[in-house]
Amino acid sequence: MAGHSKWATTKRAKAVVDAKRGKLFTKIVREIIVATKEGGAVVENNPRLRKAIELAKEANMPQDNIKKAIQRGSGEIPGAVFEEMTYEGYGPSGIAVIVEITTDSKNRTAAEIRKIFSNSGGNLGETGSVGFMFDRKGYISIEKSQGTEEDIMNIALEAGADDFNADGEDFYAVYTQPEDLDKVRQAIKSKNIAISSAELQMIPKNYIKVEGETAAAVIKLIDNLEAHDDVKEVFANFDISKEDLEKLA
Repeated sequence: MAGHSKWATTKRAKAVVDAKRGKLFTKIVREIIVATKEGGAVVENNPRLRKAIELAKEANMPQDNIKKAIQRGSGEIPGAVFEEMTYEGYGPSGIAVIVEITTDSKNRTAAEIRKIFSNSGGNLGETGSVGFMFDRKGYISIEKSQGTEEDIMNIALEAGADDFNADGEDFYAVYTQPEDLDKVRQAIKSKNIAISSAELQMIPKNYIKVEGETAAAVIKLIDNLEAHDDVKEVFANFDISKEDLEKLA
């Protein structure tokens, strides 16, 4: 999981930058709207909404913004209708890329995402062209300062986690089945262990190592995709060394 771990760590740092750009609020509001539309406005009965509200609070989003997003999702107040879509494609060196989208205009977003791929040395593929190269898993990241590896691993596995391992130098990674993510997350939190992130991710089955100019081109593609307002998540199966990541950062 080396490539995934390194990029996950990098994305945590990037989230701070996104917040400063104001993009994080936009993406969280859309997630609250979609989560409410999908599972209802009762937080206790809607794990996805509960998670979205927690993200909003962590980002210091005003309570009024959260309330209005829930009202838009439930249809209580008018607003744009958002849909979720997934695009699949290839980047430099043939890396596989999955892009999860939340949009109010499918045609506009499709054209813009296609252009980003094309301008960054990649190409948008057909549905299913790369999805088979990934497994959908729940992913929980915990700072190693929160406890010993044995203690946290036992808590996670007893709660129903599938796997546990080191996530770089500073974090532990817990993997679950998608439907078990919230249950395992709540079990860990109940032990007063702080969680750095908890989300559904597409985990690559294999990785393609990239370096030098190719690594720079890959990062450019991912950065350009993540900068798009409609993009919720980007997953890819590249592996870049820590040294190259630091240079590119």
